[in-house]
Amino acid sequence: MASDLTYVRVGGDWAYVCLLAGLADRGIAGHSAGRPRDAGLVLAAFATLDFPLTDVQVFHTDRGSEFDNTRIDELLDVFDIKRSLSRKGNPYDNAVVESTNRLLRKELVYRNHYTTIEQLRHDLNDYVWWSDNQRLHSTLGYRSPKEFTEQGLVL
Repeated sequence: MASDLTYVRVGGDWAYVCLLAGLADRGIAGHSAGRPRDAGLVLAAFATLDFPLTDVQVFHTDRGSEFDNTRIDELLDVFDIKRSLSRKGNPYDNAVVESTNRLLRKELVYRNHYTTIEQLRHDLNDYVWWSDNQRLHSTLGYRSPKEFTEQGLVL
């Protein structure tokens, strides 16, 4: 699993979206949106997973303080998840999530004007469902992540 944050204008301020991307099926395994850019946002995304954390073997992120801190370390230690951090100064090291964030901004964020965080969260929930169940991914042979997984395929 890999993760990163992206920003969204909500009202006159910034809010952040945290996506947890499955590397085996390119699906969005977990997500959260909120105002503070901190470990709480990442933990909230983990709370949306629909499978046990013991199924996660590796958690890859950039070196941002929201990921590389004691609160996240404790979660990873409890569930015996290996941490993987991007190399310093390498913007391509987290390409899967960067690509997913680019699609989120293009297909959702830039098409909407958000006045409340609740509106963003609602639309994010709908987007994640659509992306995982209906959106066709070229990397998956033009299948949705759900269809790809149901067929027993892996990258």
